[in-house]
Amino acid sequence: MMNCCALLTEKKEPVPLKSIDAQLEVKDHVATLVSTLNYENKEDKPLEAVFVFPLPGDAAVCHFSAQIGETHIVAEVKERQQAQEEYDDALSSGQQAFLLEESEQSPDIFSLKVGRLPPGESASIRLEYVTELAVQADDGLRFCLPAVLNPRYQPQGSEGPSVQVTSVPASLVPYSLSFSAQVSSPHPISKIESSCSLEPLQYLNADQTQATVKLGGGHKFDRDIELLIYYKDAHQPSAVVEAGQASAKPGSLMGDPVVMVSLYPEFPQSVMSSRAACGEFVFLMDRSGSMGCPMNNSTPQETCISIARDTLLLLLKSLPMGCYFSIYSFGSSFEHIFPKSVEYSEKTMKEALEEVEKMESNLGGTEILQPLKHIYSQACIPKHPRQLFVFTDGEVGNTKEVTDLVKKNADSHRCFSFGIGEGASSALINGMAKDGGGHAQFITGADRMQPKVMQSLRFALQPAVEDISVSWDLPKGVSATVLSPPITAIFQGQRSLIYAQLTGPSSEEADGSVTVKYSLAGHPSQNQLHFNLKPAEDSGLTVHRLAARTVIRSMESEERTRRRHQDEEMKKKVVELSIQSGVSSCFTAFIAVNKDSGQAVQGPLVRRNVPTALACNSPRRMARSCSASQRNRSLCMESSRSYRHEEPIDCDGDLDSGRSARSAAEPPQPHKDPLLQLVSLQNASGSWMLHEALAAVLGKTKEEVEKAKPELVNNEVWASILALIWLHGFKMNAKEEWELLAMKAASWIKAQNAPCVSECVEAGNKLLGCSMKKEALGL
Repeated sequence: MMNCCALLTEKKEPVPLKSIDAQLEVKDHVATLVSTLNYENKEDKPLEAVFVFPLPGDAAVCHFSAQIGETHIVAEVKERQQAQEEYDDALSSGQQAFLLEESEQSPDIFSLKVGRLPPGESASIRLEYVTELAVQADDGLRFCLPAVLNPRYQPQGSEGPSVQVTSVPASLVPYSLSFSAQVSSPHPISKIESSCSLEPLQYLNADQTQATVKLGGGHKFDRDIELLIYYKDAHQPSAVVEAGQASAKPGSLMGDPVVMVSLYPEFPQSVMSSRAACGEFVFLMDRSGSMGCPMNNSTPQETCISIARDTLLLLLKSLPMGCYFSIYSFGSSFEHIFPKSVEYSEKTMKEALEEVEKMESNLGGTEILQPLKHIYSQACIPKHPRQLFVFTDGEVGNTKEVTDLVKKNADSHRCFSFGIGEGASSALINGMAKDGGGHAQFITGADRMQPKVMQSLRFALQPAVEDISVSWDLPKGVSATVLSPPITAIFQGQRSLIYAQLTGPSSEEADGSVTVKYSLAGHPSQNQLHFNLKPAEDSGLTVHRLAARTVIRSMESEERTRRRHQDEEMKKKVVELSIQSGVSSCFTAFIAVNKDSGQAVQGPLVRRNVPTALACNSPRRMARSCSASQRNRSLCMESSRSYRHEEPIDCDGDLDSGRSARSAAEPPQPHKDPLLQLVSLQNASGSWMLHEALAAVLGKTKEEVEKAKPELVNNEVWASILALIWLHGFKMNAKEEWELLAMKAASWIKAQNAPCVSECVEAGNKLLGCSMKKEALGL
């Protein structure tokens, strides 16, 4: 599947890629990235340099060119096989050629071939793509330039060839990276954050609507470059109309105007204030070997799997009484704690948490397809909408198979996906959420997983939006053809994007409107946006290319569905639109041949693989990159359809002999984090019991807590009020994490009709040194 991770240190092969310069331009929520890759052949033979690297899974690659000396060559988009043949023919005849193609298995991996670079010669490759920026839980916009490409696990029986990845530890990446960003928006830019070191933000105008930022020196390639951009008063509904390409055929996508509509639905407060007390919550946890990697270098003891366990604790404590839930985990095999989803109760919650505490990253590879198939085979529970939460470090070679399966079952559930750690596949994480009508989150570097996951739980608790329809009110003779897939999910405050092709006589002074209607909690609702049909200035063809990318991805998905019927028509449509728009697809490639180079480049061609960074240097992940692990992986494959009563085999080929020892061991020690200690003590109902462990979290003895209790109040109500006071008084900075379980606790207290609640709050404040009001606690 891949070359040895020790490529540079063992073989001492030089790498012709010397540097990458990436320049980002962000306009509101649309980003354009231009990367220049500088190559130099210092060997005495002509080279073919092959670079397999990641890009955002939803990017529209729209330009590829090469500069060799004074010669500038702009690549063309051609049918994939034709482009490959032209490239091979050029190399055979001694010509320089350049090929850029998307992986057939995952749209977030590209292969760049620089062919017949003569000795002593340099070449600069220019690559450009456009993408929309996703809205995060805290209203920031996320841009990610992937710098890490972990080897993709190729599951048994998956379709097509595996992706060939050459990876080295981050410290051994031999080329440099420079990165700068220019941001502009109608709204002031409040801040830009990153997990990487940035130079200070520089504003370019007085109203702070334009700014630049640069990557700090010494980037080590141990993480992706992530920017979080925050605007003041952002996320307002908007529409951008872009004029068609003058040279394109009228009536075609590129020839007509295209409108991009951004909607941010606002739900009635009466609906948002009432959380659903029903639902089936299915949690699917990755336990492959790479989940044992540290989340970041500063806290190596916090591994992906340990943080995922803590997150499951929070999720289970925050579920509403009356719902159903189940927990699956997977690696080369998959396990489930219960045969099917069970009703949420004190008994089932404790049983689940006991098993969660035992979870380790010991199940080998990343066979996510089989547990998903098993989950979807289970009958849905009437009046309990299914909500699927998937946690993975996202390194699989069958991305399209997985997302197609989620899409096929989209009518039966909503899928919330979480990419954990550096190098998680954006195509997998975003694709599952998009095709499953849910929401995607990425947790990298020093990010805390818990607040992001709890935000997704809030989305899951929102009532499902049904009967979604889009209608247009346009001037006479003008019509709109929607290019985006139908909207299947709407969440409070989250953006819904619509692309539409406008046909008919244009009038720049005319206005139009688009209305999205839907049913929310049984009540009809709608959001409407008025906009002017005048094309935006200086927008280039960005909107057209994003729209083309959207249509191409939809047709590719449909083609995969039709493939078994030998239907070639959809593939032809994809190739035609890809060539027409200049946007990449899995059926096309960018090809450039230097026909002006004069005489042929002589000599035998030497292939050099350009490595990418490997995020985690743990023995397990390093083993994935070395050919020696292939023998052991076959053992993992043999157990790919085993269930929890069978002994799983890890990627080292060893039986998980520790299982019986763990079950016989002492109960796991409580969490050191006081917040998680408190959460672990909460009952499923939302209450707390009065015992020493709770008193210890509060910083008191059990005797001190009992002595301060008002006489007429029972121990459980008193303990629960103290827990609420402690959360509000000492953990407000983590409110996103505990807010739902605190609401459950407050509801339980009110349901007890306990006397002297105000007196309890007053006594609790005195005991804990706080000054909380009863109303602030939800009481």
